Amino acid sequence: MLKAKDLMNNARDSFAAGFAEAIKNGDDKALADVIATFSEDVQQALMEEHNDLVSSTNDAAVLAARGTRVLTSAETKYYNALIEAMKSDKPQAAITGIKETLPETIIDAVLDDIEAQFPLLDAIDFRNTTGITKWPYNKKGLQYAVWGPLGSKIIEELSGDIGALSIEQCKLTAFMAVSKDFLKLGPAWIDRYVRAILAEANGAALELAVVDGDGSKGPIGMNRDLTKGTTSDGSTKYTAKTATKVTDLEPASYGAILADIAKTPEGRQRVLRDVIMVVSPQDYLTKVMPATTARTPDGRYVNDILPYPTRIIQSVGVPTGKAIVGLAKRYFMGVGTPKEGLIEYSDHAQFIDDNRVYTTHFYGNGRPLDNNAFKYLDISALEPLVM
Repeated sequence: MLKAKDLMNNARDSFAAGFAEAIKNGDDKALADVIATFSEDVQQALMEEHNDLVSSTNDAAVLAARGTRVLTSAETKYYNALIEAMKSDKPQAAITGIKETLPETIIDAVLDDIEAQFPLLDAIDFRNTTGITKWPYNKKGLQYAVWGPLGSKIIEELSGDIGALSIEQCKLTAFMAVSKDFLKLGPAWIDRYVRAILAEANGAALELAVVDGDGSKGPIGMNRDLTKGTTSDGSTKYTAKTATKVTDLEPASYGAILADIAKTPEGRQRVLRDVIMVVSPQDYLTKVMPATTARTPDGRYVNDILPYPTRIIQSVGVPTGKAIVGLAKRYFMGVGTPKEGLIEYSDHAQFIDDNRVYTTHFYGNGRPLDNNAFKYLDISALEPLVM
């Protein structure tokens, strides 16, 4: 029998592949199926781990080291109320009637999990915007004051050209199939289960949108052209940028790519910090890794060598043969929870399996803060590094 850790890793691998495929194909049924299957797999893995740990130790430090958090009093109170509601003969009314509000510490923990599991989301400007429905941002970035003689009128107004991103506009939904037996494990294990589902399902959805979202139903991706939006039925859809063909990553070639990013749409220059390159796992192994790996005189291989400090991140959201280079902190993503709560009851055929199925909701939205912050590349003909 597989150990709990192996069960969890297998569940995540299967989920990642199935989720990305369903999103790309626009198959809502397949998407629902893969999330439901993942929730059941996670539940099985956690029950295996619980049985193993409880039979061998009750040490809180050991449990915490394995991912079972020491809950605050507010979190314990909330989860106990949630468990009792889920056990109720009328769970919909019981959950709606929970007086305890979802502690923000749970959301912070979920976001920490997401950032740990998805390096791209850890790199960008990823914020918990709970309680805020519109988030202001400066579309022009750094602006300069203008010198003038004493007593003269202001020569230039420092206008930030502030935009507002609607966080409440877009909703992420996941499913949790909760066995009545699992509810017996208590608040700490329910917390692990809820966090695992939210982190993996919502993290995967966010990452795909951050990379390749067209903005019509959620975030605008890094590879989208902010000047080419088509509005229909109140929704604006953005087309992908024209990919620049790249055959090598030598200093002159890579410098030219970064030079375009170093200039804002308004023509101002900026110093490049937090540069990232985002590629698919397959393209990393067959294109980028051979183009950025050198062998040292003592026979060792050194990976991810680029002429300018750059963090290379693998993401299944990047189309094959493409890559994105840009300024990580010039992508903003805000995530929060709806005012009415996080978990809702949903009727489902799994009642015959003694399961109850619940939907979980996050609000979120994101976009590049300017059109020059990210460069879209065609790396299909990228050549290996020649030393």
